[in-house]
Amino acid sequence: MAPRPNWKGFLKLSLVSCGVAMYPATSTSQRIRFNIINKTTGNRIRNEVVDAETGDPVESEDRVKGYEVEKGEYVLLEDDELDNVALESTHTIDIDEFVPMEDVDRIYLDESYYIVPQDDVAQEAFAVIREAMRKEDLAGLARVVVYRRERLLLLRPRGKGLLATTLRYKNEVRDENAYFDDIPSTKVPADMLKLATHILESKKGKFDPAKFEDRYETALKELVKAKAAGRTIQAPSESRPSNVVNLMDALRRSAKGEGKSESKAPAKSAAKGGRRKAPAARKASAKRAPARHKVRKAS
Repeated sequence: MAPRPNWKGFLKLSLVSCGVAMYPATSTSQRIRFNIINKTTGNRIRNEVVDAETGDPVESEDRVKGYEVEKGEYVLLEDDELDNVALESTHTIDIDEFVPMEDVDRIYLDESYYIVPQDDVAQEAFAVIREAMRKEDLAGLARVVVYRRERLLLLRPRGKGLLATTLRYKNEVRDENAYFDDIPSTKVPADMLKLATHILESKKGKFDPAKFEDRYETALKELVKAKAAGRTIQAPSESRPSNVVNLMDALRRSAKGEGKSESKAPAKSAAKGGRRKAPAARKASAKRAPARHKVRKAS
């Protein structure tokens, strides 16, 4: 089943336009998600929307958005009123200007989306806009309304499509001086800088996202599997680094390759589809975990 686009409309460059669709470029669907369970009964807990004063449940048709103008006083806004806030960017991504990518401070980058031509008629115009940007090595700046909010977009060619990254507004980025001003100016000795540079050079590589995994997510899955099998898991001993007492000595030892990270991802099951077996000594002494509650679906 093809994914559903977050937005459909037109991509426009001056008088050239074409129909496009915008899809999320990232997903969090693989993350573990937990339900909240009543520990006593084993039943799922259901959240209800209730009136803050009366405590009575409020049905969906009685809910409306409100903006607090004074303490306890709200301006109520219906969905159709919000939809009638007409902006061209509601249905059109109009590219305002083009900038070199190096001009864009990465702190402004937010979520990413893929933009593709919506139909056969749009293919040629889409390709013209994409290839002109690729040839000049420029990124386009545009606006679009997504989820009833106008967002700035940074557009870049990516493969046969476009990558659109939403940008934070200036007032959404905190002033760095509020955090950095108290850091004293420190003159780094030349010999220390040389050693630190050597360490960086020895660790230089190419970014490959395939080399990284969410180790916490993997550990959560192992915990769930262990609990399901009635096993207990020992909390790993945690060694925390402390401030270096002799910085020069630490740099020299690091340059020689001492203190390399030896953290390992949780071990995987040996048998395909099977659970790991605990060593015999631990197996005999391990206490059985509490019985699981069977979760019943609410009728």
